[in-house]
Amino acid sequence: MTKRVLGTVLISLWVWAPLVAQDEFPSLDQSVSSNDEILRRLNRLEALVGHSSIGSDEAPAQQSLDEETIVDKALQLTGATNLVEAVEYPIVNLTGFFQADVGWVNQDAASLSAVGDAEDGTHFRRARLAAVGNVAPNVSYMLEMDFAFPGRPSFMDVWGELHDTPFHNVRFGQYRQPFGLDGLTSVKDLTFLERNLAFAFLPFRQTGVMSYGHSEEMDMSWWISGFRAPVDVFGNNTGDNGGYGMAARLTAVVLDDGKGGIVHVGGAYSFIEPSTGTVQYRNQPEFFVSDEILGSTPFFVDTMSIATDRVNLYAGEIAATSGRWHAQGEIVYAAVDRSGASTATFSGVSVQSGWLLLGGHRPYDRKNAVLGRVVPVYIDGFNHAWEIAARYSYLDLNDGGINGRQLSDVTAGFNWYLNQFTKFQFNYVHAFLKTAGAGDSDADIVAFRAQIDF
Repeated sequence: MTKRVLGTVLISLWVWAPLVAQDEFPSLDQSVSSNDEILRRLNRLEALVGHSSIGSDEAPAQQSLDEETIVDKALQLTGATNLVEAVEYPIVNLTGFFQADVGWVNQDAASLSAVGDAEDGTHFRRARLAAVGNVAPNVSYMLEMDFAFPGRPSFMDVWGELHDTPFHNVRFGQYRQPFGLDGLTSVKDLTFLERNLAFAFLPFRQTGVMSYGHSEEMDMSWWISGFRAPVDVFGNNTGDNGGYGMAARLTAVVLDDGKGGIVHVGGAYSFIEPSTGTVQYRNQPEFFVSDEILGSTPFFVDTMSIATDRVNLYAGEIAATSGRWHAQGEIVYAAVDRSGASTATFSGVSVQSGWLLLGGHRPYDRKNAVLGRVVPVYIDGFNHAWEIAARYSYLDLNDGGINGRQLSDVTAGFNWYLNQFTKFQFNYVHAFLKTAGAGDSDADIVAFRAQIDF
């Protein structure tokens, strides 16, 4: 391998490899947060190309390789004078992951009567492939497809992005709208198998244009997005008229101990005028399987279709991480202006906490303003992390004559991070369902997940 090629690979690795575990793409001058992560990836590259001059696999946590050293080495190999000159475009990287789930559901008689039989099942919850990279120093992209949906691949994150513009970073295409803490956390890094019950309200992926930025001086992040809604599985707007929406999110770090311990607060607002003239909010009890023969896990709460002129969504969030401990919570309100009827207001709330048993830390991702990926600790020649966690979440879909039911979930979880890219999860969920006029019902769910991403 020539020096030029090796240097280009090193530069590309330095700029892009950490992005595999994230959903955002910084410009070239933004720094990588973990020297140990850089070292691990360089060690793998060195092994592949037959070099061993950078670091050692025996004790990666003890290495001290800074970004300046990495850049200097790559520039020497390429003969370039700066990063932009050294990188050859377009940059194309393949990334992906899969999540294989299995679960068992036990319902009492009242639950069977209220929602039907929730079948046990095994399925691939997600199976995604994506191409990510840059076509120029300040233009990045992502094209992600999910193959776990029956009968077809579906669009996930399909967007382009301009960096360092007068409007900061500008993204266009289909992407997750800036609303909700759990909703903006990567599914690869979730503490539990599913997002909390309040996720039912989120506009989530829509097609539009978004500007966002981060102030390091004030330790604040902001996003504002305009989009068409709703869209189908290929990002196309459905319905005849209207179909416009916006979402905005503002977050700040209000406490930072300088040792990785932070307290984060934030709020979000979204306005939607659906092109279909209707909205529907529903959710399963934080567990989901899909089977073409047996069917999918039934929705325990469901407003059914509501004739709607517009919707206003409001959210508040808080998160903290310190040492082995981390926690977060959020609350969401949905004010639905119904056609020919009074406004109906629904709500959801969630609180959760986790503890890493063998050491380690769940970092805070300042660019995305969410809790990030657990990096396993190095013990006896292996990277491990064991995590215990608990969550309570609640969803109320009753108001204004709409009887969508009320659901509360209590979830206990155990996660084993075998390495940075392999995770095994166990969840026990107890679901309490309240149905007006029919009383209460209960369901118990035991579920497992195996996940690999690359």
